[in-house]
Amino acid sequence: EVQLVESGGGLVQAGGSLILSCAASGFIFDDYAIGWFRQAPGKEREGVSCISSDGTTYYAESVKGRFTISRDNAKNIVYLQMDSLKPEDTGVYFCAVDSHGSWCGAKWYRPMEYDIWGQGTQVTVSS
Repeated sequence: EVQLVESGGGLVQAGGSLILSCAASGFIFDDYAIGWFRQAPGKEREGVSCISSDGTTYYAESVKGRFTISRDNAKNIVYLQMDSLKPEDTGVYFCAVDSHGSWCGAKWYRPMEYDIWGQGTQVTVSS
């Protein structure tokens, strides 16, 4: 069974840090790009970051310089290190896989590019 499981969310004060994990199973993890998305209440799901199979990374402008995506292919885990958190970073964070490709395409930030999703983990940043 193909599965993604996010963890690491929680409540943190503005300026703090969190590390999210996305554990994958049921597919050849090394071969695929993995994306992180978030969704705030009442808002659309938005792309946060993506990492290709070769480790190339992409970030939304709103998180550049604050978030770092990485992958450990030996453990089948993708991480999202989030520093200098802001209240506007609050939301449910999801990881997702595009099972059709190894690369984060030009439109990596669009949810429709991905077809396998985790259940999400809540991140709340207090001011």
